Amino acid sequence: MTNQIPNPNAKFDLEERTSRFGEAVIDFSHSIPYSPINKPLISQIVRSGTSIGANYMEADCAESKKDFRHKIAICKKESKETCHWLRMIAKANPAQTKECRILWQEAREFTLIFSSIINSPKK
Repeated sequence: MTNQIPNPNAKFDLEERTSRFGEAVIDFSHSIPYSPINKPLISQIVRSGTSIGANYMEADCAESKKDFRHKIAICKKESKETCHWLRMIAKANPAQTKECRILWQEAREFTLIFSSIINSPKK
């Protein structure tokens, strides 16, 4: 939640980081002007951007290593999808490009983090 004391380790706490990202996506979606083009883009970005954290929470409670890797793979997929929708929003709304780039960078970092988790040696 945004009214809580900031966690100095949030950059390394994926649960907190993905939750904050979802919150940022929701806040950002409120700033996008409503139009027939933006309506589906807003819906998609909110779905994929908030899904990253939800799926990470599921991975954290996975029932097996296989289940964990599968859920992390979904996190990676949602991160990549979020990058796509941010690109489309930037195209449709040039005034939003700066905000899209900031969110895109975080989604890209999630993609790299989840790729690294997936590709780590199985234990």
